[in-house]
Amino acid sequence: MNMQTSHVMAPPPPKRLEEMKLPVVMMRDILLKTMFRKNIDLVSDLAGAICLPRAVTQELVDMAREQRLLEATGTLNANNGNEMGYQLTDLGKSRAQDALAQSEYFGAMPVPLDVYREQVKRQSIRNIQITRQQLTDAMGHLILPDSLLDHLGPAVSSGRSILMYGPPGNGKSSISNGIRDAMGDKIYVPRAIEYAGQVITVYDPIVHSAAEGDEQDETSLRRVARFDSRYVRCDRPTVITGGELSLNMLDLVYNPTARTYQAPLQLKSTGGIFIVDDLGRQEEPPQALVNRWIVPLEESKDILALQSGEKFEVPFDTLVIFSTNFHPNEIFDQAALRRIFFKIKIDGPNQANFLKIFALVAKKKKMPLDEEALVHLLKHKYPTIDNVYANYQPVFLIDQMISICEFEGIPYQMSPALIDRAWANMFVKDEHIVK
Repeated sequence: MNMQTSHVMAPPPPKRLEEMKLPVVMMRDILLKTMFRKNIDLVSDLAGAICLPRAVTQELVDMAREQRLLEATGTLNANNGNEMGYQLTDLGKSRAQDALAQSEYFGAMPVPLDVYREQVKRQSIRNIQITRQQLTDAMGHLILPDSLLDHLGPAVSSGRSILMYGPPGNGKSSISNGIRDAMGDKIYVPRAIEYAGQVITVYDPIVHSAAEGDEQDETSLRRVARFDSRYVRCDRPTVITGGELSLNMLDLVYNPTARTYQAPLQLKSTGGIFIVDDLGRQEEPPQALVNRWIVPLEESKDILALQSGEKFEVPFDTLVIFSTNFHPNEIFDQAALRRIFFKIKIDGPNQANFLKIFALVAKKKKMPLDEEALVHLLKHKYPTIDNVYANYQPVFLIDQMISICEFEGIPYQMSPALIDRAWANMFVKDEHIVK
């Protein structure tokens, strides 16, 4: 039986301990640490805490009992189907404390990196084919020229890399979010992965949104898990970074106190989108940031390093969207530009589209349109800035007029005088200020 969620094959739950492909001592220690930290004594509760099927958890418990690290309490819990309780022996407590001194990690059993690699292939961003209709539906709230969708569609479906450039305030960020919304399907994100005995946590509730109503309830867990619960079924992730992005944010994050690792942003965005907004506003030059991505973008793999200095490969399966207000030739050399697969200019709207946006925003904000005010805006205001329209301007101007109306205690309205007052706040007059 193929377990599928809109064409993504789910990772099947392991049936036996030997299928886990993790070091046995590591699994045993995570079991002991979890019992010690969470004070759990029932196998069913333990199975939920370490995210393994009950039968596999029982195998681990039996192994720990043979090693005299666990013992049966001799009491059956009537509320839980007469389940036998277990507790750590003195030897088990001592082992749990030693293991915690080496790594504070406990809870969900990690997924070996090689096993995760296979799941990444099954749910690759490059397997997605987005139709014009999906993209149009996701961008429905934006007024965009048809030619833009002509460029965006193939770019998104390729799952490669996109550079969006153009003047500020024209919706590059909104378009990035629309691309994310167009994807619509679900993937499986591991709670943690394991490499060389080290645990790297991946699932992050800030980045990943778990599919609603998909938590496996107690009854379904007891019956048969629909997929390996070491993973969380999520929307395809979107990581958005802006001027705060620095190169070290793309490295493994090591917590020296807990002696555990956290996945960097691009690994958390696997199977989804990584948006670098406002490229050119970071401390590092754009060229350096793009150079960091060159190997991952070309070879679909990234190189990370452990504290020991050991380097290893992880999958790089992410649609990277760079967004900038600069012209690409100002911030990149030609070699870097060649490596970014799609370059798409996002321009401001023409006058007709500007008026469409203005009318839509006014309707949404319950601001009545006024012909005299609009003629004044187009004939007297825009010529002062060479008739350069931007997508953010209708929202800005209407919000300003709403604020003025509320302050003056008058019904929402627009007039040439109100347009003048709103316009005065949109631009700062060039002048010398005497200090």
